[in-house]
Order: sequence, then C-alpha cells, then structure tokens
Amino acid sequence: MHKVIIIDDEPLARQLIRALLQPHAGFEVLAECADGFDGFKAIQEHSPDLVFLDVQMPKLNGFEMLELLEDKPSVIFTTAFDEYAMKAFQANAIDYLLKPIAKERFDKAIQKWTGMAATEQKKNVDTLQAGIVYEGYQHRIVVKDNGLIRIIPAGDIEFVEANDDYIKIATKDGSYLKKSTLSQVEQSLNPQHFIRVHRSYIIPVSQLVRIEPYEKESHLALLQCGAKIPVSKSGMAKLKATLGW
Repeated sequence: MHKVIIIDDEPLARQLIRALLQPHAGFEVLAECADGFDGFKAIQEHSPDLVFLDVQMPKLNGFEMLELLEDKPSVIFTTAFDEYAMKAFQANAIDYLLKPIAKERFDKAIQKWTGMAATEQKKNVDTLQAGIVYEGYQHRIVVKDNGLIRIIPAGDIEFVEANDDYIKIATKDGSYLKKSTLSQVEQSLNPQHFIRVHRSYIIPVSQLVRIEPYEKESHLALLQCGAKIPVSKSGMAKLKATLGW
C-alpha cells in the first residue's frame, strides 16, 4: 500500500485529489494538510511514499517546506500558476499538475510515479532539493531551530557563512544552522542586496561599514554587527560592481 499525504490550502483541491486518487488501487491517504507547517509535521509523522504538494500556501509555501525535510518523499506538485509549475518541474519533482486538475493529467502523473523503479524514485528524491529553483528572489529563509520552525526575514540577516554541510545564518537574535549550500542561498537572494564576497561568506550590502586591506589582494569587510568578513579578489570585484565604485 502506497502512503499518501495531500498538502493544499484549498479544501476543494484536497477533495478533488482524493477523488481522483480513489480509482487507483494501492494508495492510502494518511493525512490532509492546509499549510506547510502541518504538512511538515505530517510528513515527519507518517513518512509517506508520495506527497501532493501545493506551491503557494500561507505561512509556509511548498518549496520552503521541502527545504526543512531531511528525508524527502516523492513529490507531485499542484499549482494554479504556470511559472510555479515549470519551476516545480525543474526541481526534479515526479510531475506537476496545473489547476484545475484534469483526470487524464492526474492519471498520467500517477502512472509515471508507479512506473518508476524504486531506485529511480530514490534518485529523484535525492536530487529534489538541489534542483529547486524559485521564481524571483526570496525575502526570507526558513530554518529548523530546536524542533521549531523559524522564519528569518532577509532584512534581519547579518551574514551567511558556509559550515561543512550546513550554512550558518547570523542575525541580531542569534545564529541558526540550515542544511543547505552557500550557492543555493546565493541564488535565492537578490544579488543587489546580498553579495558573495568569499567562497564561505555572503553579506548584505546594508550591513557594510567599510572595507580594509588585508593580505595580498584580499580585504576585510567590517559589518555593522561587528563581524569582520574576508573578501576575496572576485568578491571585491562584485562589491565594486554593485556599489558603483
């Protein structure tokens, strides 16, 4: 029996997915959730094989919810927006369903998932997070903090530092670890406001106080929070281009 969770803030959309799934034998819907917070908890509790996931939801959207999961299930995105559908497809989702969902399209997505070998499903899940591409730039970063979900506005970030398989996000209220790469964060934040000044650091332009020479062709960026961040040669070039020096 395949375990399924439906995550969508629209009750009618959840009802439709359940109805469309009913003719397919071997599927059991374990939970229905109306937002990413409840979806995250339900996935952790039930360890589903397949999740139908809406993209645009209140509190926590579908992409942000996926970022929090270490063991990701197979995902079929559902969305009312073409741009999100294409981004979901690029994110290596099993499939995406554009609302209003047609029966034939739904059946095709189910057949695609059931037709994949277990090794293919696992490979798809493993590459899902790395392939997520957002529409536009993010205005917040979501992290797990001692079992709680914390939403950090981009304006509260003092700097971001690579930390092995994690990133450390420094804010005035403390530092938080998130399992991600600096490159993923760099791609998600507006490059006019956040600059990768070193292979291990991203800083917000608003935090910059001054830049001092350091060793050889490198520099140190002094931030309002008091941190001294190394700036590489390429990082200095990015700063000059962004600030118009």
